[in-house]
Amino acid sequence: MRFTPLGDQIADKARRVLREAEELGDLARAAGRPLSGEMRMSVIPTIAPFMLPRVLPLLRRDYPDLRLFLREEPSGPACEGLHSGRTDCVLLALPYACGEVAAQPLFEDRLFVAAPEDEADAAAASVRPSEIDEHRLLLLEDGHCLKDHALAACNRPELRAEAAMMGTSLHTIVQMVDNGLGVTMLPEMALKAGILDHTAIVASPLEAEHPSRTIALVWRRASPREKDFRLLADVLSAAQ
Repeated sequence: MRFTPLGDQIADKARRVLREAEELGDLARAAGRPLSGEMRMSVIPTIAPFMLPRVLPLLRRDYPDLRLFLREEPSGPACEGLHSGRTDCVLLALPYACGEVAAQPLFEDRLFVAAPEDEADAAAASVRPSEIDEHRLLLLEDGHCLKDHALAACNRPELRAEAAMMGTSLHTIVQMVDNGLGVTMLPEMALKAGILDHTAIVASPLEAEHPSRTIALVWRRASPREKDFRLLADVLSAAQ
């Protein structure tokens, strides 16, 4: 079953009405204590397991009245949920076309090239894109923006055609690399969180013109809870 053209218009209008009704409650909460009440935040999979364990205890300690409901999902569905009103804010990596949103950058997350010890050049302080074997590059499957950030940082069009985009998570890809199936690119936050612990993998910084992604918090423009979102962004940034 699907909507008729008129049904699509009615459903779209209904979603806007519901979102505006929710914002009435947001206005009331914004006049109260900062970072209190319910908040729904989507977080992309290449950030959630590495950043949230550090941040959530701080939020519970400093803002005990905040009820933060989390949803882990790729950037596309997260941004769709933001605009439909399903979620209030999104923690994601830029650049990404998330539509008409307000954003507060938190920090730069550098990319590293990870390879088995027997393939890595121990004397090299960094790895240039030209040194990456496109036939052995393992990346996340389509839908994960880290794949696009990694390919853009390398600025090698042939990588997009030749790279094996098969991983469903960074942990899965790390296991492939540890078993000699190829090399990959990992964000610095994953390394700091210990994703390479108990592996025989060496990670070296990517030496490129734009070797990082920007971690940011985004929300709908003109949201009545903008002060809360900016305060949350400050907490997320300070936790690094």
